[in-house]
Amino acid sequence: MANTTFSELRRKEIINICDGARLGCICDLELDDCTGLISAIIVPGPMRFLGLFRGTEELVIPYCKIEKIGDDVILVRAEGL
Repeated sequence: MANTTFSELRRKEIINICDGARLGCICDLELDDCTGLISAIIVPGPMRFLGLFRGTEELVIPYCKIEKIGDDVILVRAEGL
C-alpha cells in the first residue's frame, strides 16, 4: 500500500472474501503508536431499522486480514462477521 492516502482508501469498498459480503467503506484507521503503521481498518456497522440507520457498532478489521487492495475494492478475510 505504498503512497496511498486516507482519502483514496475511504473511496474503496470493503469486500469479505469469506462470504462475498459488502462491508462498506473505511470510516477510520487504527494506528500503532510505536510504529505509526496501520494496525486496523474501521468500517461502520451494519444497517439497522429497515436499512435506514446504522448501529453504533463498528467493525474493526485487523490489517493482517487484508488480502488485496485493488483500484476500487479492498478484499479482506473476516470470518464470522
